[in-house]
Amino acid sequence: MLGGAEGGARVGSGGLELPPGDDSHEGGSTDVPPGTVSLARPMEGAIGPELDWDAEAWREVRTRAQRAGRAYIWLNLVEQRLRAVVSAVLRPIYEPVHGDEWVVAAAGPAGQEWVQRAVAVREVSRRKGYLLDPADDNVISFLTLPQLRELMVQHWPCFEPYLDDRRDVELALDELEVTRNVVSRNRALSEAVLNQAERASARLLEMLGTGGDVPSARRLPVDAVEDLIGDRYADVVAVHTDRVRLLRQFPAEDVFDGARRLDAIGIGLNLLVQNFSGRRLVRLAEAGARVRLLFLNPASSAVKRRERELGMKRGELSRAVEMNILHMRRVRSRLRDPGAFQIQVYDETPRFTAYLVDGDGTDGIAVVQSYLRRMRGMEAPVLVLRNGNRVVKSGDIGEGGLFAAYREEFELAWADSRPVS
Repeated sequence: MLGGAEGGARVGSGGLELPPGDDSHEGGSTDVPPGTVSLARPMEGAIGPELDWDAEAWREVRTRAQRAGRAYIWLNLVEQRLRAVVSAVLRPIYEPVHGDEWVVAAAGPAGQEWVQRAVAVREVSRRKGYLLDPADDNVISFLTLPQLRELMVQHWPCFEPYLDDRRDVELALDELEVTRNVVSRNRALSEAVLNQAERASARLLEMLGTGGDVPSARRLPVDAVEDLIGDRYADVVAVHTDRVRLLRQFPAEDVFDGARRLDAIGIGLNLLVQNFSGRRLVRLAEAGARVRLLFLNPASSAVKRRERELGMKRGELSRAVEMNILHMRRVRSRLRDPGAFQIQVYDETPRFTAYLVDGDGTDGIAVVQSYLRRMRGMEAPVLVLRNGNRVVKSGDIGEGGLFAAYREEFELAWADSRPVS
């Protein structure tokens, strides 16, 4: 109950007394009854500092929005896939008997509360015109991820022939529940939880049989965001400020292991020679991989110019390149088919280093670095490309991405190069 204490609004028989009007307004009075308080007038002009967002606050909300948006894409894909799986398995069982009410019947007595809530939301959406696609005019489209999970758990014997392990499915859904709860309420999502959700989503989509199992997807898993908007970036799926950060997130084993074909061009090819052992290269070639390595000629004038650019001692770079070539020659000498492991040198000015893995197919991966004037290869920015043969929206129809451009450059340089005996 509001009383007439000092600092409070006075309540009488007529209710709460509002403060008097300003003298400048019609009906205003200076006769202020005792015990009343004046309400704060709206601020004029710009928003005060107490309502303002500084640069740090804007960075924080943008970070939150980016993480939430990324998580939402994964959750959306999982929910749509789970909805399709539940519908494909349970609909043929219940629809012949219950018709359009098959979801209600499948929910059973234990799920009556949430399924009836979904039915009510569907009816409201119908009346208000929220159903933009006729394909969504069904009850299952209004079930949430936990409710879809409940249907699957209740009818697990029906799903068992299609899914290997119920526990794995439930564990992945458990990991997603924290993210789903945070995103649905627009709260802060930590990077660690986002990464966990992405891994759980990818694992769950694989278990639910989304297909698309290609070697490059195992080598560099296709990201949900990349899959949706990757064509905007001309095959670029990752950018790293230097090679150290690349190898931290994408080790050389992940780049080269299981390759069917490996084409590399550069000065010394250190990413391959120094980070992927000779034994692994031998196993790769013996397993049927075709390898073509194109080094800068250590005796060329281009090496001397590069040494001057980097401030290296005379002959330092040429000796390093020669040692790498000798190491690759030893690898080649251990092969039953040396023709599968070709080494050549070129004499032109080096413009970039590129490692094209399975570049002859649509599932290839490339790691590319440009040679900058004062930066060694370890320090230069790195692009990771995926050869998906997508149409680049920013260019003409049918225009390829960067992968095709670097592959063509490699072939031109290879044609003008000389073999190493």
